[in-house]
Amino acid sequence: MLHIAGGATGLTTGTLNIVRKKGGVPHKRVGKIFVYSMLLAGCSALVLSVLHEIYFLFIVGIFTIYMTATGQRYLQFKQAAAKPGPVDWLLSGGMMFTGLVFITLGIMRLVHANNFGIVFIVFGAVGIRFSIADIGNYNGKSKVKNFWLIGHLQRMTGSYIAAITAFLVVNGKYFPASVPSFVIWLLPTVVLVPLIAKWTAKYRQPQKK
Repeated sequence: MLHIAGGATGLTTGTLNIVRKKGGVPHKRVGKIFVYSMLLAGCSALVLSVLHEIYFLFIVGIFTIYMTATGQRYLQFKQAAAKPGPVDWLLSGGMMFTGLVFITLGIMRLVHANNFGIVFIVFGAVGIRFSIADIGNYNGKSKVKNFWLIGHLQRMTGSYIAAITAFLVVNGKYFPASVPSFVIWLLPTVVLVPLIAKWTAKYRQPQKK
């Protein structure tokens, strides 16, 4: 019940903030609800994945927690003097390790002719890519002046992708039988990643040389 409540609230509030104007008071208020609900959904997903041995919940849980937590934590770097703390390094390091595990599991599944390995590889590669960006940002090597804003919008949208993915996978039985499961898994990523790229290009401010 907690997982469903958190996921449904996150999906609703995330949709509102996706379509509404960014940065205003309503955006911030709805965003806080989104953060707490997605963290609830992510943590409960990890518990459920262990209790019922449902690996898809584990994948969604890991990505939801990482994307939501880092997305929120990036706001602190709006202050130039802010420094990454142990939590920031733990989140990024944990995602880096998990990404490597996902890629390994994906390759193993593809070797055994299991196409779901594609999902593991894609999510693992995305997680590693974001972790590498984190490390560069934390060490002051970002080429973007407002990296805190770019990091925030990229990861919050990533968390929203996780919410939609979970919704589609749970309701996968309503899709035609001819649609492979890995297509359902990757559909939100394929559709929304261009939106992330668009916002990144719109808001990024290159560092002055």
